[in-house]
Amino acid sequence: MSDEIKTLRKLILDTAYYGEDANLQSIFSSVEILWTLYYEVMNYNTDNMNDPNRDVFILSKGQSTMGVLAILAQKGFFDVEELKKACQYDSFISMQADRTKVPGFEASAGSLGHGFPIASGIAYGKKVQGYKGHIYVLAGDGEMNEGTMWEAALFCGSERLNNLTLIIDDNHSIDAMINIRSMEDKLNAFGFEVLSVDGHDINELKNALLYRQNNRPVAVIAQTRRGYGSATIMKDNTWFHRAPREEELIMLKKEVDDFEQSKFTL
Repeated sequence: MSDEIKTLRKLILDTAYYGEDANLQSIFSSVEILWTLYYEVMNYNTDNMNDPNRDVFILSKGQSTMGVLAILAQKGFFDVEELKKACQYDSFISMQADRTKVPGFEASAGSLGHGFPIASGIAYGKKVQGYKGHIYVLAGDGEMNEGTMWEAALFCGSERLNNLTLIIDDNHSIDAMINIRSMEDKLNAFGFEVLSVDGHDINELKNALLYRQNNRPVAVIAQTRRGYGSATIMKDNTWFHRAPREEELIMLKKEVDDFEQSKFTL
């Protein structure tokens, strides 16, 4: 794991500590996906954030909000010091970001099943108006249990939205709820070109996220592990929804620093 991605994970931990709330298992499984999008793939920055030809990222998996907020702060959309005010009364930093308050955040995240339909509409709008730019949307595997997600998938395939990439953070959280069987087969049937990658491998992610089909949308199924980057968060499911206390923050940041990717396989 690179030093840049370790720095991002530690910034997320700091935000969770100050905000006294977090979905750290969900956030940590998606860190490499988010980092690759913002640092290696997307044409999106503070200079072109209002350009209709920009790339657009929609967070459908609202549990990963703090990861996106940390990256936006790193990239200068707002002062990184704002993260220390997370979840406080006078702050625009919250567990589920409000697009009307957070610079650079394209769509409000919260109730699951809405981000992908929003992204589908944006992709369709760009296509019929002749705008450039690619639409990326991150969903969780558990979120794919929502009917709205499959309605959006049907629309994307029907309209051949080749300017859209759906990324599914497949950290197997859905396994405890329902046997969804093969998402790859389902998405293929709905008209997607489907790629399966290691969701913690930057090179695999980059190649998949840059892949294009002439007349089909793309779905990238990113195989991940909940809490990846910290042995404690990976093993202890109480970290699905809680924030670290001061002594835990110190311990978890050391775990991130000491984390060796080769010791943890998918």
